[in-house]
Amino acid sequence: MATSLHNLSLYDPTTIPSGKGRRFGIVVADWNDRYTYAMRDGAIRTFLANGVSADDIVVRHVPGSFELVYATALMMQAGNVDAIISIGCVIRGDTPHFDYICQGTTQGLAELNTRATVPVIYGLLTCNTEAQAADRTGGALGNKGDECAVAALRMAAISF
Repeated sequence: MATSLHNLSLYDPTTIPSGKGRRFGIVVADWNDRYTYAMRDGAIRTFLANGVSADDIVVRHVPGSFELVYATALMMQAGNVDAIISIGCVIRGDTPHFDYICQGTTQGLAELNTRATVPVIYGLLTCNTEAQAADRTGGALGNKGDECAVAALRMAAISF
């Protein structure tokens, strides 16, 4: 969770498994692209820094955050990635639209995670202001994309 006490971009590299030989998917919403593209780029940089080949990072774009669920499900069904990051950003406006999009997208991504063919990493920012989004996409609180890539690396390597 992003707080003034936790920078999203800071992690202990000794706790991150190598991504060498693994393939990762990123589904990114084009709505609020100033923020979603920054998260996408942060995730890609983190993957590359942790041994993932650029050829093993699959990026697909969707119009908005609500469409993340469908595209993530398609990517999961294709079966050619070890984990998927779903990246979106919803900023509160004057109508309840924010609540419906956030709730529907969150529930959809959670349901996909229960199907468990590959881990789905929740990269949906739900912000009250643009300043909050900026703080979490390379600003004062780091980059949520970095945090998502670390989670994807760790989850792709998990075994029981």
